[in-house]
Amino acid sequence: MPTDILLRLQSVSKTFPGVKALEDIDFELNEGEVHCLCGENGAGKSTLIKILSGAHLPDQGGEIYFEGEKVKLTPHYAMELGIQTIYQEHIVFPHLSIVENIFSGMEIHKHGLVQKKEMIKKTSEVLTYLDSNLDPESLVGDLSSGEQKLVEIAKGLIFQRKVIILDEPTASFSASEIEHLLGLIRTIKSKGIGVIYISHHLDEVFKIADRITVIRDGQKVNTYNCEDINEQILIKAMVGRDASTFYKRETVAIGDVIYEAKNITGNGAKNVSLQLHQGEILGISGMVGSGRSELMNVLFGAVKVDSGQIFINGKEVNLKNPADAIRKKMCFITEDRQHTGLFLAHSIARNTIVANLVNSKKTIMLPKQDVAIGEKFMKILKTKAKDANVKVVNLSGGNQQKVVLAKWFNTEGEIYIFDEPTRGIDVGAKQEIYQVMVNLLKQNKGIIMVSSDMPEIIAMSDRIVVMKEGEIQAVLQKEEITEENILTESIGGAKI
Repeated sequence: MPTDILLRLQSVSKTFPGVKALEDIDFELNEGEVHCLCGENGAGKSTLIKILSGAHLPDQGGEIYFEGEKVKLTPHYAMELGIQTIYQEHIVFPHLSIVENIFSGMEIHKHGLVQKKEMIKKTSEVLTYLDSNLDPESLVGDLSSGEQKLVEIAKGLIFQRKVIILDEPTASFSASEIEHLLGLIRTIKSKGIGVIYISHHLDEVFKIADRITVIRDGQKVNTYNCEDINEQILIKAMVGRDASTFYKRETVAIGDVIYEAKNITGNGAKNVSLQLHQGEILGISGMVGSGRSELMNVLFGAVKVDSGQIFINGKEVNLKNPADAIRKKMCFITEDRQHTGLFLAHSIARNTIVANLVNSKKTIMLPKQDVAIGEKFMKILKTKAKDANVKVVNLSGGNQQKVVLAKWFNTEGEIYIFDEPTRGIDVGAKQEIYQVMVNLLKQNKGIIMVSSDMPEIIAMSDRIVVMKEGEIQAVLQKEEITEENILTESIGGAKI
């Protein structure tokens, strides 16, 4: 094996219960190379990074080589070898200084004493090398996103990392911070460090990549030399999916506008306007970090709107909180059902009745009535459990999602927001959820659906709003809805 290959993966796969996240991935990273990983949401990029950082072990049969030696990575061993992963979320201690963040757990000692001056000196030297005038004793919590990312890179240089992995590093960065980061990457590349860079911003990719590997549906599509491809070729490689993977749903007649947002700004959303009709599924698409879920929280009143107007059935409303939204017949099936959608330690019955307490005048608990309501919706949704007294924590993912739906059906809502409605549930349960959604449309209800699952959002949506950086990039009508168009608008490239 050539000595300039730092890291090599051979036939690496990763299976989670019911899901093949990666399959037979081959990948190489050379010294002094920037190797970019590209793929849609859910393609398998993050799983691959977690394998390289030691957070996940690959399935049997896959092999990882570091500097020619076969290795079995753990988080500690990966760091020991010189592999540092810098995630999209900042892994920093905001109340500590830059130098304290860099040396946390790895302080320099001499005769049992911490050598603070030496640590400050090393930090100052590396910051100067990175063309930064930050004070080593500045609090990290006072720094911008770009400066916090710089601190994480500085840590890699001080401890002489050989591989630095950056996972969607420019989320929430300003244009100047992005350019500075790309400059830092060129600097560390010049030191012989290998860089793996994950981003859906193709303009960044083409500025710094030596090679680009595309992953689609957990499989490697190809590895390209950057100079051999352009944006259109790359997008086609990212999307080329077999048509058989797309679902088919029954169409429903579209009615009047039931919900309208005008010029909504707040929680990262910027001047967003959209309409939802009766009988319609309005899809919301965009890459991770595009502001989709943040917008949903504003539309539901969970986060204060800075400016703009919301109309329900043609009348302007002021949604101060989720309780106001529920009273206006709105329902929100959140992205994280276990933390924000359910009380896991409670029964199906208690979870089913909780949202409608906003509309109820009951002042005392009626357990028998609650159980009867729970079992009514268990029957409607075909929820698999002995009875409504079963604790939700003991249900499968698909049945937990049905309890979330039961909670909202019990409010007799008319406007539904579904944020990642089938995440983490099996194919059979997905089809049942889709049928439930279509049945809602038949009752003249409307659905706003956020989804990272491309076949899902294409098959289920009547129109699709594509978002990028908190703004609407495009609204695709039914005849315009293709995977290429969605992805092209999501990353801001030229239309195909």
